[in-house]
Amino acid sequence: MNMRLVRFTKWLLDVMFVVGIGITVGIPMIFYVIGGYIEAFRKYYLIQCVLYMLSGVLALLIVAELRKMFATVLKDQAFVWENAASLKRMGKCSFLIALLSVVRLPLAPTPATAVVIIVFSIAGLFCFVLCQVFEKAIQYKEENDLTI
Repeated sequence: MNMRLVRFTKWLLDVMFVVGIGITVGIPMIFYVIGGYIEAFRKYYLIQCVLYMLSGVLALLIVAELRKMFATVLKDQAFVWENAASLKRMGKCSFLIALLSVVRLPLAPTPATAVVIIVFSIAGLFCFVLCQVFEKAIQYKEENDLTI
């Protein structure tokens, strides 16, 4: 396994987490400024802030789960039950982001919102399928560990 790539990806996730916190906290100010240019952000300021901040928190939870998973990869212990649970939580967060985007769609219908709905729906499905793969791999690993 290329550990340099894994470490770089872990570092990238750490940066995304910190920057994501800043952006999520800054949404009210960012949307206030954007509201000067885009009517939907002015007209639906409060609801847009709430929906985007909730989506931001969910995205941060996904990144936090990925960071936990990468920590196990760095220890060369990727196939553990905690990672399967992380994948399930990431799938749920992805579907919630897609749902929040569906709620947001009538307020500011854009192609980007439709893309977010599609991407996070697929990501949620992918996480649940990958969780099942991890669970099966963990079962095989545990059976193999018990074999003399």
